[in-house]
Amino acid sequence: MDCLEAIKRYIAYLTHIKRASEHTIRGYQTDLDLFTEFLQDHKYSLLLSEIDRVKIRLFLSHLYEQKKSKTTIQRRTSSLRSFFNHLIKEKIITSSPMSGIDSPRRQKKLPVFLEYSQVEVLFSQPDTSSYLGQRDRAIMELFYSSGIRLSELVSLNKTEFDPVNNLIKVMGKRKKERVCPITDTASYWIHTYLENPERILDTKEHKAERDSNAIFLNKWGTRLTTRSIDRFFEKYRKACGFSEKITPHVIRHTIATHLLEGGMDLKTIQNLLGHSSLSTTTIYTHVSTKLKRETYDKAHPRAK
Repeated sequence: MDCLEAIKRYIAYLTHIKRASEHTIRGYQTDLDLFTEFLQDHKYSLLLSEIDRVKIRLFLSHLYEQKKSKTTIQRRTSSLRSFFNHLIKEKIITSSPMSGIDSPRRQKKLPVFLEYSQVEVLFSQPDTSSYLGQRDRAIMELFYSSGIRLSELVSLNKTEFDPVNNLIKVMGKRKKERVCPITDTASYWIHTYLENPERILDTKEHKAERDSNAIFLNKWGTRLTTRSIDRFFEKYRKACGFSEKITPHVIRHTIATHLLEGGMDLKTIQNLLGHSSLSTTTIYTHVSTKLKRETYDKAHPRAK
């Protein structure tokens, strides 16, 4: 079997069997396509039996020569490792050419987050007199309220929203289900958006609801995609005049940091965010320490 056919089967596995998120699948596809392009550009065989450790090292060297970041190289190494491990499980190959290949050490960066005053400015941008503006405000409030992931938000169904108790049921990574409390404000905007009479009408701005299960719809009346949400966050960022890129993941970091600063314990934040390991959540303690240091330096008379 050649590499192209193996990649096609692997992507189908991620899509239909593992049910990975759209973002994850797109990342694997991009990384693996770049690897096959490298093989083709250098006139190497695409047969799986011809791909060895030497060609993997040459590909990684090529990435270094292109001055790709350590994060990018680490991700592409990980994609290749997962791909070849899958082929071993499927008994398509007997050993992985990634054996003995180490990933570059990942650069640890503190998560970017917004001050509460910036959150208020950002959330004031949608025109909530309009149906789509109500949708965008509801999405912002839900992200900040619950800290859910982008992929989790777009997959939400109406039956998973409990407006009486202000709860949402979320299907997280590895199909782990959790229930997240949300604020009265988030619940209000979701309810307002769902009950807007325009939802069942065709207008100049949008089509009527085509997906009766989904909470959040695009202008065509079907389920909203992750890419669409990224685009509207960028639009509102520019409207605010913020220089830093603002994504749903930044909002996730923001609420985690604000909750920690407000006194919530790490274990509760871990459960809220759906982290499988507490070590993932502890990065916010570094952010908290930095904030406390800055506050101390500003307030202490001998620290100036």
